[in-house]
Amino acid sequence: MRFQDKCVVVTGAGSGIGRRTAMEFAAEGGRVVVGDLDLATAGRCVEEIAAAGGSARAVAVDVTDPASVAALLDEAEAAFGGLDVLVASAGIREIVPALELSLEEWNKVLDVDVTGVFLCNQAFARRLVAAERPGSIVNLASVAGLQAAPNRVAYTAAKHAVVGLTKALALDLGAHGIRVNAVGPGVIRSPMTERYFQDSAFADSIRALHALERWGEPEEIAKAILFLASDEASFCTGTTMVVDGGMTAGKRM
Repeated sequence: MRFQDKCVVVTGAGSGIGRRTAMEFAAEGGRVVVGDLDLATAGRCVEEIAAAGGSARAVAVDVTDPASVAALLDEAEAAFGGLDVLVASAGIREIVPALELSLEEWNKVLDVDVTGVFLCNQAFARRLVAAERPGSIVNLASVAGLQAAPNRVAYTAAKHAVVGLTKALALDLGAHGIRVNAVGPGVIRSPMTERYFQDSAFADSIRALHALERWGEPEEIAKAILFLASDEASFCTGTTMVVDGGMTAGKRM
């Protein structure tokens, strides 16, 4: 059990990749704080973890609000002791042509996907440094952090920022024994993307984007996150692990 009795905080853990990640940490002995804006979905995740014999607690959190992030970490420490792992998974995206994107929508995506990641990373790291405690952070980037995606100018900008933020924090926090990495998923079937798969022709086009000729599943990203958070990745920091089925390997001619 790689995470036996370790305190793991996962944001955006009520559904999709975050949910699966929380469940995988719990299955490996972690004591998991399931953070999500929607407390009901977080609660359902905790119920599933408990039914499987794991230990978890649901906490409502708005990652764009420093006070809410602080409260999340307060509850994590009160419930499970010293912090060990943070997974910053909360995120949103738009599908709007660039010329039609409103400033309000742009700000909303950047607030959650960049500022929210920063606030969680900063607050978590501050507590580890104050306690002279090592730890691991894994941020959710995307292949859109490496290349552009059409009609997603805010999301693309945000995920590029997450890749850069991860590198910068790795430099600043390495001397404190805190590793900071990210994962860059390809197209993953989740509640956020489910509508893509309701049209068979569009689903076929998604398959064609990937060298493996299929989309990914949340558990495949969760396993990469657990590796980066574990001691198996003890010399990894500042990296974005691309888990994309060959989506960014190149274009078929």
